[in-house]
Amino acid sequence: MRRNLILLDLLLVALIAAVSWQLWNGYKDRVVKQQAFLKAPAPQAPPPLISIPPAPGQVSASNYYEVASVLPFSKDRNPTVIVDVVAPKQAPAFPRYYGMMNWGGGPKVILAPNAGGAQKSYVPGDKVGDFKLVSIAQSGLVFEWEGKQLPAKYEEMRDTSGGGQQGTTSGGGNATASTASVVNVTSPGSSSGESPVKQVTSSVVSVVGGDVRRPGTDVGGGIRSCQPGDPTPAGAIVDGYRKLVTETPFGKSCRWERAQ
Repeated sequence: MRRNLILLDLLLVALIAAVSWQLWNGYKDRVVKQQAFLKAPAPQAPPPLISIPPAPGQVSASNYYEVASVLPFSKDRNPTVIVDVVAPKQAPAFPRYYGMMNWGGGPKVILAPNAGGAQKSYVPGDKVGDFKLVSIAQSGLVFEWEGKQLPAKYEEMRDTSGGGQQGTTSGGGNATASTASVVNVTSPGSSSGESPVKQVTSSVVSVVGGDVRRPGTDVGGGIRSCQPGDPTPAGAIVDGYRKLVTETPFGKSCRWERAQ
């Protein structure tokens, strides 16, 4: 019996020794593999794949046409823009020109705002209807309208319609009858024995309103303007006024002065 126990003990010791040996060998293998893993270089990872999105298209206002059409925030919102083109304002017709005079204080022009209108003498700076007279030149006049300077030649402004302001008789009434008139003509070349003034009766000089051979508009100081196309010679006396023609830097200046 005791012998069997000793054998059993030996077998147990041998089994424990075998198990311990296996555990020791497993431990050494694990240590070797761990050292080899730690000393081995790290593998190079492949570069990551980056997905680049496509570039956005060009932004255009037409792409939002539907949004503006179906989602208006107010009634006055309209994607269709209507541009109202305002036609440029046309300048009115130039005043009518009836003559020029210069008595040493600067030239004055006789104008009417329109054909048949009241004639009056003007100097630069005066208002003539819708225009402002800027300057008087030998070639014409310069007007200002709506902030613009508009040159005008004398030929463009002459009243060729014959409908100028009606002349007035010496009594102040408008002449409406066609009658004969007496024109007093001063003869500058008469001798000392002759009368310096001779009366010429003429039935040609009509007393109808608007006759170009009569004194024109009263410009002040007992002076009247000459009407366009007046063929009356210088020195003639009509309705108590003597016609005077003088030379100026701008041409001939015509006027009627009350005869003394």
